Amino acid sequence: MGPVILFSSFLNGATLALYQGSPLERSFGKFVQDAGVTVLGTVPSLVKAWRNTNCLEGLDWTKIRSFASTGETSNVDDDLWLSSKAWYNAIIESCGGTELSSAYIQGSLLQPQAFGAFSTATMTAGLVILDECGVPYPDDQPCVGEVGLFPLYLGASDRLLNADHEEVYFRGMPMYKGMCLRRHGDIIKRTVGGYIIVQGRADDTMNLGGIKTSSVEIERVCDQADESILETAAISVSPAGGGPEVLVIFVVLKKGFTSQPDKLKMIFSKAIQSKLNPLFKVSLVKVVPEFPRTASNKLLRRVLRDQIKHELSVRSRI
Repeated sequence: MGPVILFSSFLNGATLALYQGSPLERSFGKFVQDAGVTVLGTVPSLVKAWRNTNCLEGLDWTKIRSFASTGETSNVDDDLWLSSKAWYNAIIESCGGTELSSAYIQGSLLQPQAFGAFSTATMTAGLVILDECGVPYPDDQPCVGEVGLFPLYLGASDRLLNADHEEVYFRGMPMYKGMCLRRHGDIIKRTVGGYIIVQGRADDTMNLGGIKTSSVEIERVCDQADESILETAAISVSPAGGGPEVLVIFVVLKKGFTSQPDKLKMIFSKAIQSKLNPLFKVSLVKVVPEFPRTASNKLLRRVLRDQIKHELSVRSRI
């Protein structure tokens, strides 16, 4: 985000406002108010924290003309709350990666916007959505699958310092109109209206009872299942002795709330079965104080997956 923020600000003759300190505190919100910020960049987990702690109460953010959001999958209810702070102005979603030097899909103020969704591929970017056999869906068909990027793209990497660039991004990817598609790793959904919703990473998909689903889909349902829930993380693991994958939900509770894992297990199972698939079943719920995250606040599901694999392995030996 560093180059994007610097170039987009200064090439447009704007002032870049930088805050030193935690953006989770009310002091950050007051800085936004006092600096007269007109475009505010956010991360979904920040918005969730502002909403849950009510730390922005009484502040005036009405000078904000638009928001930007990146880093994680957005929550529609949180986005609606954020937008309400500034006359319901648009939240421009941006999704990319360090190796792309910016984004491959984003929102645009030239198009109608939908909360938690992207309205277009970025300038110079092209993409297709692949089915399970690696065949691209038609561009106008609603679908869900792994994204394949066109290989020529302004800003995309052409080498890696500590890995084989060809192996990481191109080997095993299908051909499309004479070009080998570039791997990015996102699972995306194209809606009936042509909007794009990121469903999570390809390595965060799970196979439950022979049906593929994503962690993000399950988390969206679980986050709304009970008033005590601050956030959830869904992973699947194979039992220590082998067999089909089982669904495990990690939970962070809101401050002041307590809830038993067995009770949450029943609540989550009921919500998932009614809203996603009646065959899905929650095998285990773990309540934790916080989730492991990267320096940029992205959820590290693989760390949670490793933790539960170790726990299940220990249990199997007892």
